[in-house]
Amino acid sequence: MSQMQNNRPEAPSRDRPWLIRTYAGHSTASASNALYRANLAKGQTGLSVAFDLPTQTGYDSDHVLARGEVGKVGVPVGHLGDMRSLFDQIPLEQMNTSMTINATAPWLLSLYIAVAEEQGADVSKLQGTVQNDLIKEYLSRGTYICPPAPSLKMIADVAEYCYENVPKWNPMNICSYHLQEAGATPEQELAFALATAQAVLDELQPRVPAEDFPALVGRISFFVNAGIRFVTEMCKMRAFVDLWDEICRTRYGVEDPKFRRFRYGVQVNSLGLTEQQPENNVYRILIEMLAVTLSKNARARAVQLPAWNEALGLPRPWDQQWSMRMQQILAYETDLLEYGDLFDGNPVVDAKVEALKEGARAELATLDSMGGAVASIEYMKSRLVDSNAERLNRIERNETVVVGVNKWTEGEPSPLQTEDGGIMTADPAAEADQIARLNAWRASRDSAEVAAALAALRQAARDGDNIMPASVQAAKAGVTTGEWAEEMRKVYGTYRGPTGVSASISNKTEGLDELREAVNAVSDQLGRRLKFVVGKPGLDGHSNGAEQIAFRARDCGMDITYDGIRLTPQELVASARQEEAHVVGLSILSGSHLPLVKDTLTQLRGAGLENIPVIVGGIIPDVDAEMLLQMGVARVYTPKNFELNAIMQDIVELAKTDTSV
Repeated sequence: MSQMQNNRPEAPSRDRPWLIRTYAGHSTASASNALYRANLAKGQTGLSVAFDLPTQTGYDSDHVLARGEVGKVGVPVGHLGDMRSLFDQIPLEQMNTSMTINATAPWLLSLYIAVAEEQGADVSKLQGTVQNDLIKEYLSRGTYICPPAPSLKMIADVAEYCYENVPKWNPMNICSYHLQEAGATPEQELAFALATAQAVLDELQPRVPAEDFPALVGRISFFVNAGIRFVTEMCKMRAFVDLWDEICRTRYGVEDPKFRRFRYGVQVNSLGLTEQQPENNVYRILIEMLAVTLSKNARARAVQLPAWNEALGLPRPWDQQWSMRMQQILAYETDLLEYGDLFDGNPVVDAKVEALKEGARAELATLDSMGGAVASIEYMKSRLVDSNAERLNRIERNETVVVGVNKWTEGEPSPLQTEDGGIMTADPAAEADQIARLNAWRASRDSAEVAAALAALRQAARDGDNIMPASVQAAKAGVTTGEWAEEMRKVYGTYRGPTGVSASISNKTEGLDELREAVNAVSDQLGRRLKFVVGKPGLDGHSNGAEQIAFRARDCGMDITYDGIRLTPQELVASARQEEAHVVGLSILSGSHLPLVKDTLTQLRGAGLENIPVIVGGIIPDVDAEMLLQMGVARVYTPKNFELNAIMQDIVELAKTDTSV
């Protein structure tokens, strides 16, 4: 037996698994902390923090725009005390933490550093990432605060500070994830992300000695999306590797291969998750994960997966656990990590990779000719809206098959969907609790110390200094998230991004001729063009749905007003009055639909506009949809209502009720 054992071939060595994460955070810092510690105990190897919209957009929880948004899509962090609670009993020196934060990235990183110092950590050993990618916020997600130029300056401030003080930290995740969610083609995703990276590196290059710049290049990481066309997506990742290496060598003269390495994390596609037959999403998530794990030379460094029911609402801990187990089975039960790259030398893969690179280079050349990423925001936004419109058109025309949505729609009821809808509801008392603790925090701090810290922060911003040192001191002094962001607004200004719906009228959509005739007919009855006001109340910046509704309504011949994101109910009602709207459409994807719609309807009644029909779209559970209808909403649309022409027909019918105007 001993002789036989000695003759056995050695078992292949295994690569280390990627970091296994779940994107999580809700209600309060203490509730999120309990969730994090539970997930770590289940085998999660890193943290990925989701912040609520007030935290992301720089408002305290008691601000008027924060109403209904506190603790909904993530955890509220208003000050150092919240950050302490969030990481209680989690040793930050030993943790790898990803924070999905952009406009307030300098501030949240400052709070994180302050807590780490309180724990006694060696700050130079901290590992993790702040997303810190504002350019994609202008294009797809909407959590920007300041205009692009000062935002780019703050991105570079974080990178420079981390290089000098927190060298193991990734100061920026170039995030193409949300570009794909907004409809980007693979070529657009490649080009727009790489153009963003170039803009950041161009800003950083003068800040450090030439001999240190390659190491700084090596700290830039990426965060990508992987969709259901997993062969194309896998080839896209190989194209990313090649193009990044090419840019580092030819544009920046980086010779050391270790500094040209394309390092990325991934969350697979949420755009393709379906409300219909949601159990099918499990297969979609697994297939999408393969795109970023099968090819060793283009394998993700960290993976986080959505849960099967995210098209329905907030996943429960069990749902997150199920997605985590999917990663663990692939990493530990299969033999994937025992082999080299499975696709090297494959002619089909090589040809697809080259085609993607060629398309991305052409798009990059266009952006360069326009002055780079910052100067091309409006162009990129319009391209994304067009691409997303074409994606939806293909689904409506049944050219793109989505199982359970436009094909094989009949099926058995899902046993996974329980009486509560199979989702978790954020604690309705969380907002009041958070505001109470915020007020207690303000009352307990040294007001003179806070004033001095804010004055130093303001001066640093005005002088063009790196804002990170002053931000860290402000964090320690007890400054709040809203106070920090307000100083940035005062010095750098605020920004409203392009809506992307001013492109040329499309004639590619079937059924438009009939709809245009219907719009013309009802407009004749109304005595003027049917006026449709589309709005996004609150802080939800996921504008893709609103843009597509406005885009299609305009193509049908309606007179559209869509002023973009982040409006109060009062502002939307004022717009409805000024524009003499026949129908008002509200889009809310943050889970805050009940309070925001209720407030809007109250404001409409107060303005004497209660007869204007209101329609609402979002990720809305059935029980909430029924409540909205009882409030007086005329129609409720969720992701299952993918046929935009049917929604347009509803708007025409609703406008007919206003023919007395």
